[in-house]
Amino acid sequence: MRKIILAFDSFKGSLSSKEAADAFEEGLLSVMPEAEIHKITIADGGEGTMEALVEMLGGRIIDIHVCNPIGRNTKACYAIIDEGKTAIIEMAQASGLTLLNDEERNPLLTSTYGTGQMIADALDRGCRKIMLGIGGSATNDGGTGMMEALGYRFTDSNGNPLKGCGKNLERICSIDSSKVHPAVAEAEWLVACDVNNPLYGPNGAAYVFAAQKGADRKMIEQLDRGLRNYAKAIMGFNGTDVQAIAGSGAAGGMGAALTALLHASLSPGIDMVLDAIGFDMAISGASLVVTGEGKIDRQTLMGKAPGGILQRAAEQGIPTIAVGGTVEWCNELRSCGFAKIIELNKQGLPLDMAMRHDTAWENMRNAAKELLLTYDIL
Repeated sequence: MRKIILAFDSFKGSLSSKEAADAFEEGLLSVMPEAEIHKITIADGGEGTMEALVEMLGGRIIDIHVCNPIGRNTKACYAIIDEGKTAIIEMAQASGLTLLNDEERNPLLTSTYGTGQMIADALDRGCRKIMLGIGGSATNDGGTGMMEALGYRFTDSNGNPLKGCGKNLERICSIDSSKVHPAVAEAEWLVACDVNNPLYGPNGAAYVFAAQKGADRKMIEQLDRGLRNYAKAIMGFNGTDVQAIAGSGAAGGMGAALTALLHASLSPGIDMVLDAIGFDMAISGASLVVTGEGKIDRQTLMGKAPGGILQRAAEQGIPTIAVGGTVEWCNELRSCGFAKIIELNKQGLPLDMAMRHDTAWENMRNAAKELLLTYDIL
């Protein structure tokens, strides 16, 4: 009996991860009813990660009220799994760019305080492993808002406490951890991070990411100066050269706080997810792995779910097929090792029509049937 693994990311705006797998399974079984099909819900560490892990591992969703990036009360949620031991938190729930309108976007003022509130709530509930996704932030505060919510104090030259936000990074002279939440030191911190940018400089948090968060050139220069000063303060606090840490510039410098102050491990989001669900064990003995997402292109191989799955399957000698709503061919895709790449929208339908749920479902079913009729490994 053929063991086939279906591990799709969501086709955003069209099919969820689970729906994509269900539709593909329907097509497979219509041609090969004896197939042994295993469906694995996945995400790449960004939006949808919390739901994917709860789907696979069980758990519950916690709803709380926190501060959004400009301090406005907002509802956020995170998940608790592993019998209450592990929290899955998406930074964007509290500190995301989509929580603000265009006029409110200003990384000098925005703060990660709400993310810290979510973490503190999880620690209060007994979680001692924190899995954190840090994509989609509206902030450039170096994670100082988050750390403030966890009890850290950042003070100026006169010893006055500073609110955690981008404009105050330049003023930080010292860091005080004497009133930090007692569970912080007990916790294990796993962070989904898909960038390697340093904290400051031409490739740092401000110059690379702040413009999309509302910063103009003058703001970017101020933020970069602040991040340099922040790195100096961290060095004085615990001797960590945070600039040397790959990914310290992620999420507006959130990576710096996580690694230098919380001793977190940063890893590609898809690897964090695959490790959490025991993916390597789940695919053992499989004949084929099928993965996919809305668009397959060069970015697929740079931290996206299908690229990570391809790598894991290749380590066990299992061929992998990718399915994309659309496929943007490039040399990297042709040579990366996918046994086959299938495009769902072969008819070239307008995007809004191709993304309709019923159309996408039918295209997914047909792709599965076509695969079994044309792919000789089966």
